This record gives sequence, structure tokens and C-alpha cells, in this order.
Amino acid sequence: MDSTAGELGLRLYDLVRTVRLLKQRRADERQAVAPGLLGLLMQIDQSSSGCQARELARRTRLDPSTVSRSVAALVADGLVERRPDPADKRASLLVITSAGRAALAESFGWYGGVLDRALADWTPDEVNALSGALDRFARDIEVALGNHDNLEAAP
Repeated sequence: MDSTAGELGLRLYDLVRTVRLLKQRRADERQAVAPGLLGLLMQIDQSSSGCQARELARRTRLDPSTVSRSVAALVADGLVERRPDPADKRASLLVITSAGRAALAESFGWYGGVLDRALADWTPDEVNALSGALDRFARDIEVALGNHDNLEAAP
């Protein structure tokens, strides 16, 4: 591995550590949505008419058993509800509840506040450059992985 890739690897380690710190700080505040479930709740919210769990697993690239356990927690917390799927009587649609939307809004507010403080000295161009680079990097990593591997398997 050349020194550029090695340096990038170290910066990625720092980024992952920072994300863990954010999640831990958020968890310490006993928020409505557990940090590990926030991404799934966001995905369900983006499906205006609801989505099936298998579609959610495909979109998030998570193992179906992981999605099943996570959805059960979201349902138990009243953030998501299951509704019959009119197109498939054997399946159910996952739909965000008003409590789920309120929890998302509160979470976005908290994370947004942290980002606002962290980026207070950045110019809009610097923020846009970072956002664009992260988007490109995430897409390129998926391509490098063959775009089909689960990014997180069940524990």
C-alpha cells in the first residue's frame, strides 16, 4: 500500500471513530431513536407508501435478519407500524408513524446542531467540497466491492 492510501486509511479510521463518538454521545442522551436504528427509520420515511422488510434490507444492504430485529424494535417503540400490503396479502408494509417522524426531526436537529458547530469556521465551498467528495467516495467504494456484497452481515 502506498503512503497516500495509508494516510487515507488513517483518516478513515479517524472518521469511523468520530462517528462512533457521535453515536455514543447521542445514546447517552436517551433519544427516541437508538443510533443504530436511525438509518432504517430514515429509509422507511423515504418510502411514501411504505416498504416491505425485504426491500428495506436490499436498499440498506443489511442482512434480512438484522433488518427484522431492527424493525421489530422500531414497531415496539411505536415509531413504525405494519400495514397489510394490498399487492401481496402475505406481506406487510412498514410505515413511519407520527411519533417516528417527530423522532427523526429531533434527531436531525441534534445532528444538525453538532455539524453546525463543527463546521462553523468552514466556508460554504469547503462544506460542498467535502459533501461531494464523501458522496463520490461512497459510490466508488460500492463499485470497488462489486455493488452486491452486504455491507453489514448479521452479528
